[in-house]
Amino acid sequence: MKRRKAVIMGAAGRDFHNFNVYFRENERYDVIAFTATQIPDIEGRMYPPELSGDLYPNGIPIRAESELKEIIEKEGIEEVFFAYSDVSHGYLMHKAEQVIAWGADFTLQGPASTMVKSTKPVISVCAVRTGCGKTQTSLRIVEILKDMGKRVASIRHPMPYGDLAKQKVQRFATLEDMKVHECTIEEMEEYEPHIIRGSIIYAGVDYEAILREAEKEADIIIWDGGNNDLPFYFSDLEIVVVDPHRPGHELDYYPGEANLLRADVIVINKIDTAEQENIDILKTTIRENNPEAIVIEANSPISVENSDEIKGKRVLAIEDGPTLTHGEMKYGAGVVAAKKFGAAELVDPRPFVSGTIAETYKKYPFIGTLLPAMGYGEKQMKDLEDAINRTDCDLVVIGTPIDLGKQLNIEKPHVRATYKLDEIGSPNLEEVLKKFQ
Repeated sequence: MKRRKAVIMGAAGRDFHNFNVYFRENERYDVIAFTATQIPDIEGRMYPPELSGDLYPNGIPIRAESELKEIIEKEGIEEVFFAYSDVSHGYLMHKAEQVIAWGADFTLQGPASTMVKSTKPVISVCAVRTGCGKTQTSLRIVEILKDMGKRVASIRHPMPYGDLAKQKVQRFATLEDMKVHECTIEEMEEYEPHIIRGSIIYAGVDYEAILREAEKEADIIIWDGGNNDLPFYFSDLEIVVVDPHRPGHELDYYPGEANLLRADVIVINKIDTAEQENIDILKTTIRENNPEAIVIEANSPISVENSDEIKGKRVLAIEDGPTLTHGEMKYGAGVVAAKKFGAAELVDPRPFVSGTIAETYKKYPFIGTLLPAMGYGEKQMKDLEDAINRTDCDLVVIGTPIDLGKQLNIEKPHVRATYKLDEIGSPNLEEVLKKFQ
């Protein structure tokens, strides 16, 4: 049988998972290339033979998405599979129209061909956009399950920015493990909140192999999703977080709408800082599109140690990078903390940035007077450090999930804003998790 020539469009995450689960041993397809976007410095590499399987003994090239037309026409590609997340429906259809115009079919894969079945109960935590508060929710779930006496392992959506073969299966139980695995800031932001609470978290590239390892030491698996992607595993309970600061986005971004429609439980987070009108819009949307979902309301209270240092200061606010960039949020915990505790003004960092951070502002001009904590590699981490130290400000407010003050040499006075999930009344997560006792 002639193998159908295919390309997988991705961003070094979902694309690799879909390949491993569906294509690696599938003799009906010949995957000619991955394409990459969103994440810097992924293109030009290879998906290694150690992971690509017997059908691909030389590995598979990872090309820039900008080369897709050339690949389709030169290689005679018959089908293109779209495999990354947090894109608007307009963006997605624009890509589909291009692929069709260039002569190939355009395909989206669903749960049946991409989700893996676990031998243990799985609770997935996903969202309708980047930056809704998935990690806060996951940490609260782990806390409740541990109080029940359950052994819990969390599995984090992939961020494989290093040696892919070495990153096949990663287990993090201590902060030292992050150094061993040479984690970037983006990775540390996701792993550290679990580790410092005494939780085990897995990540890597081969998510079936990861699941099998996690099953050996856990009674329950938590899927801690990335962006607004679908779970990689069939779940016994699908929890989806929505954001009242971005009403309407829950129906306009792929695959966040699918998450909304699939959800067993929907958490409306950040109630304490949202407009009531936007909260009501979300409630109406949920009622009209997934009326059987359990709806939980929650605050996301901000706290700052030594918060009195903020009052009257000219403040540089640093926020989670992906939330500001493809998440399109206009502010985060850093800005909320600065305003709450009386900062005199927010300093614009753009005159002081250079290198990869300057490139980020060019690509995402709507970021404005905030500094995105981009840290996909050593160069970007150094550019971020330089931008912080050059910015003319009195104080730095760090609003990222990880304490950047411990990862970068910040020469200016700085404080850190932290936040957690605080459910309001009933129903709440403790009630919906009783089925796992």
